[in-house]
Amino acid sequence: MAGSLRTPLLLLAALTLALALAMSPTVGASPSKLHRVGGLLDADVNEEGVQQALNFALSEYNKASNDAFHSRAMRVVRAQKQVVAGMNYFLDVEIGRTTCTKSQPNLASCPFHDQPRLMKKAFCSFQIYSVPWLSKISMVKSSCQDA
Repeated sequence: MAGSLRTPLLLLAALTLALALAMSPTVGASPSKLHRVGGLLDADVNEEGVQQALNFALSEYNKASNDAFHSRAMRVVRAQKQVVAGMNYFLDVEIGRTTCTKSQPNLASCPFHDQPRLMKKAFCSFQIYSVPWLSKISMVKSSCQDA
């Protein structure tokens, strides 16, 4: 009888140990290197996926805006990403009105307005969902406040 219980108990002990090791932080790893699957991670603004998400967010912002002038990012305050069935990007961006109208080409290099009556800034938070292997990208959330 004791022999028949030994194998299941050994398997249970091995499973418990494996689970405990998987859930505990790696010995010697710095706290910034630790993350949970599905958790938010700081992202490099220059990373290709972040740039694509930022460009998409700004394009959607400009489409939805009734402003005659094009707006573009002044600075990215924070960029985070989250691995899901694709990638979620969370972007906090300071946006400024440029001197270019939306109908002009080369909008990425337009200078910002410096005249006080035409100058306009906004602080926006965007959540962009991207599935690159399906060429899918969408705006999940967007909120902006005048700065």
